[in-house]
Amino acid sequence: MIKVTRLDGTEYYINPHQIESMELRPDTTILMLSGKYLVVRENAAVVIERIVAYRRQIGAFKNEE
Repeated sequence: MIKVTRLDGTEYYINPHQIESMELRPDTTILMLSGKYLVVRENAAVVIERIVAYRRQIGAFKNEE
């Protein structure tokens, strides 16, 4: 799970494997596989860094090499 912050400052965690896409509108908007949109304070680069760190932590990259 990765931590993201809603625009109101509430922090919560999402499963990065359920992210379908991200858009900048100008806020970072994450579309989940469920169809739900999440608007977060973090920019796309920060979200991607957190996804990569999470995948390293669980050892996902070993399966992708």
